[in-house]
Amino acid sequence: MTRAGFFETDITPAVGMEMPGGYGKCYQRAYRDRLKVRAGVIDDGKTRVALVGIDTCVIAARTVAAARAEIEKRCGIPGGNVMIGASHTHSGGPLFGAFPDEFEGASALVKELALNHSTVVDLLYQDWVVRQIATAVYEADRRREKALLSVGKGQEGAAGFNRRFRMKSGRSVTHPGKVHPDIVEPAGPIDPDVGVLAAWRPDGALLGCVINYTCHGTTGPGGTSADWITFMDKTIHGAMGGNPVTVFLNGAAGDVTQVNNRSPRIPDFGEESARKVGMRVGAEALKVLVSEPRGRLQPVAALSKILDLPRRAPSPASLKKARELVQATLKSKAMSNDFTFAKERLILDYLIRTEPVVRAEVQAIQVGPAVYLSNGAEFFCQLGLDIKAASPFPFTFVVELANGSIGYVPTEEAFAPTGGGYETVLTSYSNLEPDAGPKIVEASVALARRLKPGAVPRGKLVKTQPQCWDYGIRGPDLD
Repeated sequence: MTRAGFFETDITPAVGMEMPGGYGKCYQRAYRDRLKVRAGVIDDGKTRVALVGIDTCVIAARTVAAARAEIEKRCGIPGGNVMIGASHTHSGGPLFGAFPDEFEGASALVKELALNHSTVVDLLYQDWVVRQIATAVYEADRRREKALLSVGKGQEGAAGFNRRFRMKSGRSVTHPGKVHPDIVEPAGPIDPDVGVLAAWRPDGALLGCVINYTCHGTTGPGGTSADWITFMDKTIHGAMGGNPVTVFLNGAAGDVTQVNNRSPRIPDFGEESARKVGMRVGAEALKVLVSEPRGRLQPVAALSKILDLPRRAPSPASLKKARELVQATLKSKAMSNDFTFAKERLILDYLIRTEPVVRAEVQAIQVGPAVYLSNGAEFFCQLGLDIKAASPFPFTFVVELANGSIGYVPTEEAFAPTGGGYETVLTSYSNLEPDAGPKIVEASVALARRLKPGAVPRGKLVKTQPQCWDYGIRGPDLD
């Protein structure tokens, strides 16, 4: 029988630490709910894999590498068999941004911009998170027990919305504003799938589950928070009882948020919004949990591939203009969005000199008829749907912001003259060539095609019954 184990650890940052989610400094000002690492280990007797969800905006490749090394050291699960996906909460801890040692060779101006006007990784916090990730996987592995698995997907189409719109001007705009009169139509789709992989004790108790859904963690319920994922977790716990661990892996949500720009209704932010998204997704996951038959779900396997993705460089003229604007702003202290994108362009110019090509991991983890296909991008939703359409697996779950961070990866259409949106603007975070998306899609599908889907559990079946139920063939009585 398959064996499975789940465990969670705490990574809640202290009030006063940086709170990533934008291009400038922002700090934790209050506590709302705990941030966690949640891990599930699945073992078919030949191969062990770990699926890990972490409540953070993004997670860097070097952080993942350190965690994988510690996991392999502690419990022997190969690093390549571990998938670590960021939930993309914008209310998390300082695990995203510049690493100070990245800018040792930079000019004084670039150092000032990268370290004092941008989000910076807190190295002590990172070291603690690495240990907490390793502990979550180690304990999940140690607690493995005989389990039956189930897999399925539901549909939740009213919690997430594409935030990019085609306007009457012929261009696409990100978040044009609620019920803007020039909106023509959404510039991209949503993915309503709620993917659920669950492990059950033979007595029917839920050990843990892995939920895959596509939506930014940007409801901002107030203070340090796992965002709407907290309410999803509570919804499942409240209905199932016991102490199951809910691992969340975000889908291709690069252009999908909770904001419904075509509706005048509010709120789209705050606790009410977080509750709405989380409870809707959690409720749909519950429907899948109680509906799908359970079985062994074999085989278990893991594959990965490293892609070399070139950065796109800013022009010398744009760099000259950006430098002049930055220097004038630092002197006047009149900060603006123009300053933000100018300083980002100067930081990018330095990064291109040190690392012109980004090494990006694409990974596949198989559990029977299900496959998780991950990448480190804020991946546009259409690209995720392209992967699903070409995958040979009946259950294909795309995971973004996993095993590293490579910024926004839009569709090629978004870079066309009629495209647009800030996701296509050059920054230190988002700067890959326009064909990065198709390359990731192709690599993901190729990994899936190297694996053979396992059988889907059918549950208990009855033999054909040649006779009708005696009660059922009686009537009608008319006298």
